[in-house]
Formats: sequence, C-alpha cells, structure tokens
Amino acid sequence: MKKYLFLAVIALLLYGYLQDRGIGLPGFSSPARDGDSALQQAYDNRQSDLQVQGEGVVVKVLPDDLKGARHQRFILRLGSGQTILIAHNIDLAPRIPRLNEGDTVAFYGEYEWNAKGGVIHWTHHDPGGRHAGGWLRHDGTTYE
Repeated sequence: MKKYLFLAVIALLLYGYLQDRGIGLPGFSSPARDGDSALQQAYDNRQSDLQVQGEGVVVKVLPDDLKGARHQRFILRLGSGQTILIAHNIDLAPRIPRLNEGDTVAFYGEYEWNAKGGVIHWTHHDPGGRHAGGWLRHDGTTYE
C-alpha cells in the first residue's frame, strides 16, 4: 500500500512540474494560468498555447473577422497595461451584444503570442471535446 501511495505522490509532483512549465499531457487539459502576471510572462517569453484567465477593459471594438469561421474581435487593456486581442468565434458561441469601449470583460481561453501583446482565442466550447472550453463574461452574462 505504501508503494502505491509513494507512486501516486511522485506522479502528482511530476504532473505539477510539467504544468508549471506549460507542458501538457495527452488527455489532460492544462489548468488556467491566472491574471496579468501570467500573460506578461507569456508575452515576455514569446510563449503560446497557454490556457489563461483574466480580465480587462475594452479599448477598441474591431469589425468582425468574416473570413472562414466568424470572430467577434476587440482589444482589452489589462491592469498591467498590456493589451491583448480577443478573437471570439461567433459560429460556435453567442456574440457579446452591445459591447462598448470602457466595458470590462473577463475571459478564459488560449493565449497565442504576437508582437502586439497577444491573442486570446478558444473562448468557446469545443464541439469535438478535444480542447478546454473557454468563455467570455460581460455584464454578468457568460458567453461560451
């Protein structure tokens, strides 16, 4: 019994070590990395494919991207001052209606690095069940 407990502890420690370094395991979704500091670190290190959660203020509402899968797009400024583009797939999730500059939007999605601060996408469910489901929250309503 002690042998199995020891192996379980080792497995959990190894899993935590890999997750801290952004290394995912097949069949396991990565936990979200919270807040501005994780996004700033990802930007500084040019990291991508990180599941993140945060919140920001809308500084620019952009026209929808209508090429291929349609996306509602807007830019958020985080508390740290970093800006990120939100690309929300409106073919898979409802759009945020009446979104205006100055509104606060919380998000859970996947971060992709770019030189302008990065992009958050996968802010919706995955119909194939292979990716962690994301969401956006605006005025008390969650869009996923």
